[in-house]
Amino acid sequence: MAREVGTEGKLGGQAEVPEVAGTWKDLTDSVNFMASNLTAQVRNIAEVATAIAGGDLSKKITVDVRGEILLLKDTLNTMVEQLRSFAAEVTRVAREVGTEGRLGGQAVVPGVGGTWKDLTDNVNLLAANLTTQVRNIAEVTTAVARGDLSRKITVDVKGEILE
Repeated sequence: MAREVGTEGKLGGQAEVPEVAGTWKDLTDSVNFMASNLTAQVRNIAEVATAIAGGDLSKKITVDVRGEILLLKDTLNTMVEQLRSFAAEVTRVAREVGTEGRLGGQAVVPGVGGTWKDLTDNVNLLAANLTTQVRNIAEVTTAVARGDLSRKITVDVKGEILE
């Protein structure tokens, strides 16, 4: 059983010692309890990690743990919450600016850092640039529609919008 769980990674194993009693039975029961706890912990963590990898951010690690496994649980649950918050904010800004025509939206994702902060900043830069460009083009278009041909697009643009 120790080789199964500890070396081969086969979770769920239990020590079976027939006709054992006393201290040996207590020891066997303790080993089986430890293996059962470890199995439940690893399986719950694996379930959540698999869900994250598949894009499902609704799961959290719920198994009762202590020590270093608790740190792992808290870290992964925090990661899921930050990813969920990031996804919700980016989706909101994309919907507001891209679909609903409500310009000026910015994603706010508290506590993110590294790549997630970079992505949030880039989404916000994209939304801000689109907002500025669309507002400037709308101002000039409105002026032209009213007969004012003196207005020009003044916003800094690149790519297809420049054409």
